[in-house]
Amino acid sequence: MKIFTAQQIREGDAYTIMHEAIGSIELMERAALACVKWIKDHFTGTTPFYIFCGTGNNGGDGLAIARLLRESGYKPRACIVFYSEHFAKDCETNRHRLEHEYNAQLIAIHSEKDFPVLPADAVIIDALFGTGINRPLSGLAANIVSRINQQKHCIISIDLPSGLMADQSSLKGEVVHASYTLSFQFYKLAFLMPENAYFCGQVHVLPIGISEDYINETPAPFYLTEIKYIRSIYKKRNDFSHKGTFGHALLIAGSYGKMGAAVLSARACMRSGVGLLTSHIPSCGYEILQSAVPEAMCKCDIEKEYWKNLPEEIEKYSCVGIGPGIGRNPDTAEVLGKLLPAFKKPVVLDADALNIIGENRSMLKKIPANSILTPHPKEFERLFGKTNNDFEQLDLQRDKSKEYQIYIVLKGHYTCISTPAGDCWFNSTGNPGMATAGSGDTLTGILSALLAQGYNPGHAAVFGVYLHGLAGDLAAADLSQESLIASDISHYLGDAFKTL
Repeated sequence: MKIFTAQQIREGDAYTIMHEAIGSIELMERAALACVKWIKDHFTGTTPFYIFCGTGNNGGDGLAIARLLRESGYKPRACIVFYSEHFAKDCETNRHRLEHEYNAQLIAIHSEKDFPVLPADAVIIDALFGTGINRPLSGLAANIVSRINQQKHCIISIDLPSGLMADQSSLKGEVVHASYTLSFQFYKLAFLMPENAYFCGQVHVLPIGISEDYINETPAPFYLTEIKYIRSIYKKRNDFSHKGTFGHALLIAGSYGKMGAAVLSARACMRSGVGLLTSHIPSCGYEILQSAVPEAMCKCDIEKEYWKNLPEEIEKYSCVGIGPGIGRNPDTAEVLGKLLPAFKKPVVLDADALNIIGENRSMLKKIPANSILTPHPKEFERLFGKTNNDFEQLDLQRDKSKEYQIYIVLKGHYTCISTPAGDCWFNSTGNPGMATAGSGDTLTGILSALLAQGYNPGHAAVFGVYLHGLAGDLAAADLSQESLIASDISHYLGDAFKTL
């Protein structure tokens, strides 16, 4: 799914109106009908609705929703917040329809004193502002949003929670704290930013018939992964394949006390279809790895407790994954600095490998082109510096992917994969149960396996993150989010592949 900017969304509306020979008021009616259908599926006709409408197009949506709910036997009360005396044309049309065609009395709010007393079981519909705002709310609008947030009621926001800006941070302004957001046709970038989770509640994207030609022909900088796309890049196996067909991965992992990370990563690598796997580990972990993952070959470092020496014949491997549990010993940092320029193919870097690079940023220039880095937010900060908000962090992530020609997998609820070309893919699978020790080690094994099998790095990153999250979702469905542990993710990779 493409994620368009607010400007592109407005252009999509205009394109649809022009090429489908419909009026903007008909497009607004489509949006209102989609919202009313959702509302009727979730609330009974006895529910009292208070619809807070602005004077722009989002207010027009709200007034149309009020009219359509009345037609369906509901008894909504529509409130117009006069933060402006100027009404958008379609908003004025829907105001007229509601007042004159349906005899509905509107509540006019000119100051905070006009805010109505709401019944205890009321549901608030927020239709004050949509994608049109580009600065924090002020004056009456901000005060009414604050009053809405003080109510102990379910809140349904239309298109966007009022005060939330689609393409920039809204942390410095008043924003409606929605229970549900009913958005039109597209995810907005704001929905995917962790800083906005408190504002959006559950997001439901409702189709309203925006032109497919516009959607297909208009480039977007951001995407939300969907299973249809993942299936299109998934490589099915040829009947005449052999283990050499699927590559030979090298995982450099583990140290004294952290051999579990090496086991988790190796197990996930094997479960993700790699033909051959060699794990380079300190010698203290030999018995552990040979017992836990007998399918993997094991090469031991001369050093007993940590990684100190370059693996032999490193050029023979299809891919190298580095980082799970390796620690930050100065000798380990030194050998990592030697390996990066020595291996000419993309590598996967995670965990302590990233922390070492964060402490020695000159190593960033040594990372082979098209490599995949998998930081969580704190590791990202150590690598590239602090930002003031998630939107600035996203800009920085894109800039660093282009500067170093690498793929950055910034882990989170909607894990964001930035590419050397500047595109970003937000992942749609995964759940909070995966916020557990070893989950990242598992991802490293999956990505290493896919690279070794010949997936290009972009496909490997997007597919691997999706697969990792899908396995976690399947595990959580059976085991619960609370009981999910990292090894469960590997266990459910088979079901994840079968789903694809």
